[in-house]
Amino acid sequence: MIGMPPQTTTNETRKPLRRSIAVELETTKELNKLLHSIETAYLNIVRDVAEYAVVNNVTSATQLQGLFYSKYRGEYQGLHSHLVIQAIKQASEIAKSFIARRRKGLASKPYPEVKAVSIRFTEFTWGYEQFVKSIAPVRLELSLLGGRREVWLRLHKRFWLYWWRVLTGEAELASTLLIKRRLNRWYAVFIFKLKPRQEVPQSVVAFDINENTVAVGRIDIKTTVGKVVDWNRRYATPQLYEIRTDFGRLARRYEKIRNAIIERLKPHFTLPNGKYVNVTNTREYRKRVKMLREGRRKDGRIKHVANELTKTPAIIVTEELGEEPQDEMINGVGKGELRHRIKQIPFKAVERAVGDKTLERGSRIFHVSSYRNSRVCPVHFVRLRETNDWHILYCPLGHYVNRDYASVLNMMWKVTPEGWVKGVWWNMKSLSRNMNWRKHKGKSNPIIPHPIVNYIHAVLKTFTARLERCPAMLAQGDPMTRHRMQNEGGGEETSQKREEASPSQIEQMVTEGRVGIFAR
Repeated sequence: MIGMPPQTTTNETRKPLRRSIAVELETTKELNKLLHSIETAYLNIVRDVAEYAVVNNVTSATQLQGLFYSKYRGEYQGLHSHLVIQAIKQASEIAKSFIARRRKGLASKPYPEVKAVSIRFTEFTWGYEQFVKSIAPVRLELSLLGGRREVWLRLHKRFWLYWWRVLTGEAELASTLLIKRRLNRWYAVFIFKLKPRQEVPQSVVAFDINENTVAVGRIDIKTTVGKVVDWNRRYATPQLYEIRTDFGRLARRYEKIRNAIIERLKPHFTLPNGKYVNVTNTREYRKRVKMLREGRRKDGRIKHVANELTKTPAIIVTEELGEEPQDEMINGVGKGELRHRIKQIPFKAVERAVGDKTLERGSRIFHVSSYRNSRVCPVHFVRLRETNDWHILYCPLGHYVNRDYASVLNMMWKVTPEGWVKGVWWNMKSLSRNMNWRKHKGKSNPIIPHPIVNYIHAVLKTFTARLERCPAMLAQGDPMTRHRMQNEGGGEETSQKREEASPSQIEQMVTEGRVGIFAR
């Protein structure tokens, strides 16, 4: 809407953060047998109850507990009662998930096949109170067959990192403990509930997610405000850079690998009429595709981006993507390979990861409108024209602009005092007639703190070019040498007279990528 701030949501209303830390258990042969016996009983309960719940359409955990609790308490007399209850609850969750997937057409079998489970120990079955009161816990007690057993832990650095937060009151340890077997080793999974930090922002960061890169614009608040800007104005220039992710290249690479697997398996699934069975539905295909590391590599790059953007407490600005941004982007795209690459870009996953990290490290994330962020010059506020290079656009006032950097700078403009107007100001002839200027005069944005808004506005104003001085260049720093030169050939003894660059020379420098925001 015209006249409304472009910000829509923040991350302050999100649920508390949860972090799961797996710690290996030191198990003897006797303890290993006990854990195996409990896992077998627990798995049998989950399988039977989940199958009954799906077949009879009974998914309520309370009803299932009333039907099966007495039966399994009598069948597994040495098993703790809380483990039986947790197994029934877990079966109820599996049944609900399976029914939901079947309604969407994603499940073809009559009931879910449960192959492995994580044993859930409640606070009554593993000595939660004693564990939390300890300053340096190195062991825990588990209620196994025949009574409680003491189990030692092989703790590591990451566990102590979150345990220190528990001691300082920044996190809480969940009362439920998960015991899981993987590659014949037993692990205890601790769940920590983190409290959002409250930190003073040190910078303002805007980022834009693309196919193979994430464009970032960063303004340091400390070096922007104060006498340091008067001493050398180069500190007022935003830091613009890209984080290489290669999401599109990763999708293209693994698509070729999957196609090669299909071609290799086709001769084994040939029908008598010469046609082929759908290889992607076969067990052999799933076995080979399961070994690919596409998901793990993508997840690692997402975490790298989130860590880079939230190293210091900051005000983070990004676009409002909507529920399914990929579906909106592929409208009108006919090429199947390009549609697949766009669908594989994890826009929402990056946004969620950054949102979690901002809460954990004391930052705040804000969303602005995505309207024409990459199509308008952030210096002159005019519509950019296309060139032969898709990433480089041309400003009618005489310079080239990188599309990604223009996007992040326009996001910063939209959080300034005039940003709610600049979000819709270009190419709208009826704006002056429809806008009630008196209604919004003197009002400030209630979402972002007013000092932060003033900082961004002051920084962006420093490199806003005047129309009579085009093509535009960013504010350059004052010379640091005695003869007021910028290390371009002269020294203290031999001063040189600096010549003014012609517009054609400046355009050549811009094209070669040697000028600030207009770099390639």
